[in-house]
Amino acid sequence: MLKQIDFTKLPITEIVNEIIYIAAEAGASDIHFDPEEKTIKVRFRIDGVLIDYTIIPESIRKNLIARLKIISGMDITESRLPQDGAIKTVIKNINLDMRVSSLPTNEGEKIVIRILDYSSSLNGLESLGFSPSNLKKMKELIKEPNGIILVTGATGSGKSTTVYSLLQLLNTPKVNLVTVEDPVEMNIAGINQIQVNSEIGLTFANVLRSILRQDPDIIMIGEIRDDETAKIAVRASITGHLVLSTIHTNNALNTIERLRDMEVETYLLASSLNGIVSQKLARRLCPHCIKKRPAIDYEKKLIKTNLGIDITELSYAEGCEHCVSGYKGRIAIHEVLVITQEIRDAIANGISKEELRKLVYTSDTTTLLQDGLQKVVQNITTIEEILRLVELDDESTKIVLEQSNKKEEIKNKNEQESIRPQININNNLVNDMEIIDI
Repeated sequence: MLKQIDFTKLPITEIVNEIIYIAAEAGASDIHFDPEEKTIKVRFRIDGVLIDYTIIPESIRKNLIARLKIISGMDITESRLPQDGAIKTVIKNINLDMRVSSLPTNEGEKIVIRILDYSSSLNGLESLGFSPSNLKKMKELIKEPNGIILVTGATGSGKSTTVYSLLQLLNTPKVNLVTVEDPVEMNIAGINQIQVNSEIGLTFANVLRSILRQDPDIIMIGEIRDDETAKIAVRASITGHLVLSTIHTNNALNTIERLRDMEVETYLLASSLNGIVSQKLARRLCPHCIKKRPAIDYEKKLIKTNLGIDITELSYAEGCEHCVSGYKGRIAIHEVLVITQEIRDAIANGISKEELRKLVYTSDTTTLLQDGLQKVVQNITTIEEILRLVELDDESTKIVLEQSNKKEEIKNKNEQESIRPQININNNLVNDMEIIDI
């Protein structure tokens, strides 16, 4: 259980500090202050799921909002427009770096605090949950002297953590490494980091043009948001620079389609794209209350189809004082696509999405579903959690199922053909016996 606050005995400054401290101690990534008619509901996002924490009474509602806006550097007199701020502080020996967002709603201002955690990035690529084959692909990708590596996924899926881990590996005295970010989330010694400011015209596209005159070896773009940034990034990669960036898409195939939609020339896209890393975050099973249960037929078939493994039982957790609903912490599931020459030629020739899908997912690419199910078999997470994150009608899954069905058909056909001669032989024996009997 999370510690509760006595609002009658603490001043507003300590109430705010306590809420932030309790959230950080619980491993929350975000704190939501949701305005209601007279009160404020406080919720923590722990392991990707929002849970109710407490209700702020009407008597301190205005003072709490004002305190949050003051410490995050916002204008407390402005409540009609959205605002952004930041908090860097130490509470009870915990160093905290937070981003704060204020949004006007019909019930009042809603404030969300994002608690930034860089520990995973500092621990290196090996700590991010990559399978041995995917980790090997990642290390090979960053050895390329030029080209683009894209990390994709939804908001809060750990893209920045993965990109910062790659920067840690690439950051050596021999290279000029420049980043363009909005905002700069983590200061890294030895890297030239630039924060964009659209209000004065310092956009991703404008900064990128200037960076190319700074003799860079490696460029990191915080996010490809528009056509212009995409085109400049592609052109930078084919002129001898290694470019890292993120983009909001669901999987590798959708990323290629998204860049096509951004009007990036297909021949440039084909020659510049090195690899695409798609990822999502799955909740880990709590080690304190993990248990086994029999697997149902559907689960057996799903794992057999995608992994070729026969299972009889799966893990689950009931929930205990150490976790939230049986889960504690999160692990990333990945889909790492290395762009082969065959895929490059297909992109350059502008083949249809259907044909490109088959080409992408019939290579040695492990899909998000397959990587997730591998972690289910390893007792890291649950099949329910993976199915919550990855839709079974996903295009990559369809290809896997089609391949499995084809293999099954071929197997059945071969078995029938192997049986048929025996049937013929048996019939001949019967005929011979009949002749003898006559």
